[in-house]
Amino acid sequence: MYSQQELDEAVAAGVIDPKAADALRAHVSSQRSVSIPDEEQFRLITGFNDIFVSIAAAIMMFAMAWIGQVVGKNLGLQIETDGPTFVAPLLVAATAWGLATFFTGKRRMALPSIILLLAFVGATFATALFAAVGVIGSETFNDGNNNVLGAVVAAGAAAVAAGAAWIHWRTFRVPITIAAGAGAVAAIIVALIVAAVGPDAAGIKTVVLGGTLVLGVAMFLFAMWWDGSDRERVTRRSDVAFWLHLLAAPMIVHPVFTLLGLNDGNASVAEALIVIGLYIAMGVTALAIDRRALLVSALAYVLWAMSDLFKRFGAVELNVALTALIIGSALLLLSAFWHQARAAVVRPLPDGLKGRLPVLDRPAIAMAA
Repeated sequence: MYSQQELDEAVAAGVIDPKAADALRAHVSSQRSVSIPDEEQFRLITGFNDIFVSIAAAIMMFAMAWIGQVVGKNLGLQIETDGPTFVAPLLVAATAWGLATFFTGKRRMALPSIILLLAFVGATFATALFAAVGVIGSETFNDGNNNVLGAVVAAGAAAVAAGAAWIHWRTFRVPITIAAGAGAVAAIIVALIVAAVGPDAAGIKTVVLGGTLVLGVAMFLFAMWWDGSDRERVTRRSDVAFWLHLLAAPMIVHPVFTLLGLNDGNASVAEALIVIGLYIAMGVTALAIDRRALLVSALAYVLWAMSDLFKRFGAVELNVALTALIIGSALLLLSAFWHQARAAVVRPLPDGLKGRLPVLDRPAIAMAA
């Protein structure tokens, strides 16, 4: 069975007409659709071979990192005594790219492609960072009077990583690549904020959290732009939006709860109720946009809040169990009746807003093997 991504590539190559591709998707949908249409479909594993290749690739990259560290040490390229060397991540990045040319470019394997992309971008960032520190000198870099320098170097390394993600996207078109590149751009901005304000400035934590929140909202809007270009979720653009939402959610959730002072371990009953109220609001938003990432990202906060509430009302021994029971049951019920709940949220909305959200009554698309 052909995947949605392979159909997109066939259309782009001129092998099949776009109308014919849409007709094929509609036919498969009518033959294999299920009763629940609101599913976040994306390819992750098509068989155990994906897991097998992923494990083998991870082992190979670990070996290359070890070899690179030994080679760098023998060449005197370590940042400091027993410290890392840029040769190790450089070999990992080269290995990840080489493996991607076959397992991503030729075989189109989902899980190995994700792992190799993350390894390539992460190793590229580490290579640029270690190389810059090596050129500057670890003594200068670790000098307490040059804290701003560290933020600038981190921003430069993140820029290199963003460029690597762009090249990877242009070559392989793995959906998670856009999120990796966007995350690198966000890291650049945060690092530059730290450099401008100063790492030791009063209120730097609040500034960084505020900046991260703004970037998270921007990431969310960027994800909605991708979602809006594929409201029926039949192309790889929906997969790109999925990973962007997964990145945006913690960038929004963590700063919000931290800035409100709701994770300092001394929350009151009112603060715990605020956490639960915010989680309900996030749930309504998740239903409207048909994305569950917001619910998952805020889950730890609401579990803590409800556990604290039960403890304050005397259920000390059972607070964790009662919390898990209530939240688990609620999420399972929401999953079972997701479409009905989403319909109740979306149908009253203005037509202009509904026109930007994923189609409510779209047919379910069965995942291709």
